[in-house]
Amino acid sequence: MSTPDTVTVDGPGLRDDPSRPGPVDVPALLAHSRETVGPALRAAVARLDVSSREQAEYHLGWVEADGSPGRGGGKAVRPALALLSAAAAGAPAETGLAGAVAVELVHNFSLVHDDLMDGDRERRHRPTVWARWGAASAILCGDGLLTLATEVLLEDRSPHAAAAARLVAVTTRELIRGQAEDVAFERRADVGVDECLTMAAGKTGSLLATSAAIGAVLAGAPTAAVRGLSDYGMAVGMAFQLVDDLLGIWGDPAVTGKPVLSDLRSRKKSLPVTFAVQRGGAAGRELAAWLAHTGEQTDAELRAAADLVERGGGREWAGAEARRRMVAAERALAGAGLAAGPHAELLALGHHLIDREF
Repeated sequence: MSTPDTVTVDGPGLRDDPSRPGPVDVPALLAHSRETVGPALRAAVARLDVSSREQAEYHLGWVEADGSPGRGGGKAVRPALALLSAAAAGAPAETGLAGAVAVELVHNFSLVHDDLMDGDRERRHRPTVWARWGAASAILCGDGLLTLATEVLLEDRSPHAAAAARLVAVTTRELIRGQAEDVAFERRADVGVDECLTMAAGKTGSLLATSAAIGAVLAGAPTAAVRGLSDYGMAVGMAFQLVDDLLGIWGDPAVTGKPVLSDLRSRKKSLPVTFAVQRGGAAGRELAAWLAHTGEQTDAELRAAADLVERGGGREWAGAEARRRMVAAERALAGAGLAAGPHAELLALGHHLIDREF
């Protein structure tokens, strides 16, 4: 499922000269997004109290533990989607800037809190906020990032800023619902595939859906365009989660940054695992019995569990479902009446996120 990072487009988009079509260089598009959003994001974070600001800047990769300049954090996918959605609605990409900052703040609020809830002591090969400053500081830092998202949106000059802020509020509620269900699933042995998909729609899909639509909302785009962009983002988010779950079992640690078989090591009820348990016959029953055990597992036992997931159909189903969701994303964009260049850039960015080897 791998494709090149460069895709041919038919017209102007986020980075293209309006007078000429050209290829979509996705890494360059993401770099441009970081450059565009970076100053506004830094200005927002600078409003936090001294302690929370220090922690947020560290989490975002702007500084290292010793205070020296950092190498930067994430890929800025969600801000790129927000800028592209404004361009797709026929407005300047910068119309979506406040939305881009807001979704990145919400995303990082969720990461800071997730690290604490999951007990993860490292992110991107560095200590997490809670591991460095403690649980209370991580909660406060995350809360600060979340409140900034609404503040930034409500200060925007767009007449549709309040609608965008409401969208982010609803999205945050959905994200929290998904996370709450994920935590609850850890205590249950009877989690179903449909439940797991609904959880993923809240935890992962909702913010990507909003990221892909918020620029269009700020631009005052027609309802059909906003809905098409949101449906695209939700489908890409679901496909991304399915692929991420596959990589959590079979991914190369050098690429994923996670230990080999990491999701099985933590007995995570990911989508392929849940499918295999529920619909995998004898292999699924054996996998369910393995999940019920406690204590450390050897690498050989973890590999045996991965084999049970595969024999139970979890690997094949998750890959096919990810591809199906990406087809749904393409159809959503096709019916949204978007500008050609941004339309193609959105497709290229979606495939860049999904077409990872598993």
